[in-house]
Amino acid sequence: MGTLHFLRAVAPRPSPETACLEAFDRELDYLFWTLQRLGARPFDIEDLLQDVFAVLHNSWSTLDTTRPLRPWLFGVAFRLVRTYRRKQAREIPRDGLDPPDAAPGPERNLQDRQSLSLLSAALERVPEARRSVLVLHELDGVEVVEIARRLSITRFGVYARLRKGRKELALAVRSLQKGSART
Repeated sequence: MGTLHFLRAVAPRPSPETACLEAFDRELDYLFWTLQRLGARPFDIEDLLQDVFAVLHNSWSTLDTTRPLRPWLFGVAFRLVRTYRRKQAREIPRDGLDPPDAAPGPERNLQDRQSLSLLSAALERVPEARRSVLVLHELDGVEVVEIARRLSITRFGVYARLRKGRKELALAVRSLQKGSART
């Protein structure tokens, strides 16, 4: 029994790096669950564990190893999770910060241009008297009473021109669409 005691006393102490690594290995499960309880995202836990180890390794020479290690590790983990959350709040785009692009796409632009050219061509086929009423009311949004005043005609005359102009415009659009479908 005396020789065993002698061997223990003579056994070399582990190097500081080995002792640090062994301490980290012992507390790895505790750190994993602590990071989860502190609200770290699952895909960030490995990175945070590495950060905890880096802090432990850098502080090992000044750390009081006679005191329990877990409270110190908890404090490190707590500060690292808090720092990660602050960084995420700054770096991860949140809904509403970048409004969706409301500009129409190229297909919509082409469709709009084709529709506009079709409308322009169809409007040219409507006689001037009805076209002016149609454009003022349907495109410019002018009220019937105001059109009657501007053109010095009755409201009934505006309604009659508007009704006939709409029919002529619809016929012109259909005619142009049929003509473009053949080509």
